[in-house]
Amino acid sequence: MAFLTAQQADLHALDARARLRRLQPRGGIDFASNDYLGLANAPRLRTAVAEALARGVAVGSGGSRLLRGNDPEHEALEAEAAAFFGSDSALFFSSGYAANAALLSTLPQRGDLVVYDALIHASAHEGMRLGRADVVAAEHNDVQAIADAIAAWRAGGATGQAWIAVESLYSMDGDRAPLAELGALADRLGAMLLIDEAHATGVFGRDGRGLADTLEGRDNVITLRTCGKALGCEGALLCGPAIMRDMLINRGRAFIFSTAPSPLIAAAVRESLRILADEPARRSALDALTEYAAKTFAPYGVTTTGSQIMPLVLGDDARTMRVASALQAAGFDVRGVRPPTVPAGTSRLRLSLTLNVGTAEIDALAVALGDAL
Repeated sequence: MAFLTAQQADLHALDARARLRRLQPRGGIDFASNDYLGLANAPRLRTAVAEALARGVAVGSGGSRLLRGNDPEHEALEAEAAAFFGSDSALFFSSGYAANAALLSTLPQRGDLVVYDALIHASAHEGMRLGRADVVAAEHNDVQAIADAIAAWRAGGATGQAWIAVESLYSMDGDRAPLAELGALADRLGAMLLIDEAHATGVFGRDGRGLADTLEGRDNVITLRTCGKALGCEGALLCGPAIMRDMLINRGRAFIFSTAPSPLIAAAVRESLRILADEPARRSALDALTEYAAKTFAPYGVTTTGSQIMPLVLGDDARTMRVASALQAAGFDVRGVRPPTVPAGTSRLRLSLTLNVGTAEIDALAVALGDAL
């Protein structure tokens, strides 16, 4: 008897549509990572980890936070992160995916409504799928569509809590949410505003506090700040009112039933926050690179977004992967992104600017891109 035949057929179908994914080793000049500030291998982080080991910080946590896994490094990071970002509290998770899944499956209750941006991350969808609230999508960056969805829900007699879920900087398009308008809408309608700051933390705002910096600390705002992108580490912090933290500790299954993140990583993230405050030149350098790349890549159809994320939408899945393969063969780590990560018909190259490259590498990629296209 053959086993996993349905799964094999699924993989064959993906391959036929040029959507089969394979892991490949890291190689070539970095135009693919989210290490925006070049901190992943920064000397200060390496030193911080070495010093943490020397003072006895453990590599492993040994259990969940509610058992024996709650380390002083976790507590210190959460206190420092809350102070840095200006929130009442913070809670550390092993990944942004786990944080989003916990947040959206725990806080919105039965009888509530979550209105989410159509391009929000898959981890938010996972949380909503596991949750008990009603959910509805709104057109991307359309504040009126969000308002209309909440109004229609209220008109039907709903009395629960409304929640608005967005990203501040969208990971595949590189564009920004209208956060000021969304904050005003949340205040006017009595809604909670959930902001995923994954790709903005470290890059934008005062000392890298993100695009939601001016909204942080409000009673109706919760932010998610991943630590594995511009902060150069891993994990994620949920920042918001103290009741958010208490509820997730008591009801968040992704928190309660997970082994706690490594205390050593918590120590590294603490140093990353200090680097954000101490080294503003990193953000200035990234701004300059982003401006240079926007001008250099524009003739090839790359969307200039005003951020470090620049997509080249090619549409066809197979062509996208052919161009990506040609660039990789030329020595550049550029990845093709296909559905379901992006909407059907919008397969693209996602060009990511980091401090791991300079203007010479940008110029060279532009030449290779022209040849590949």
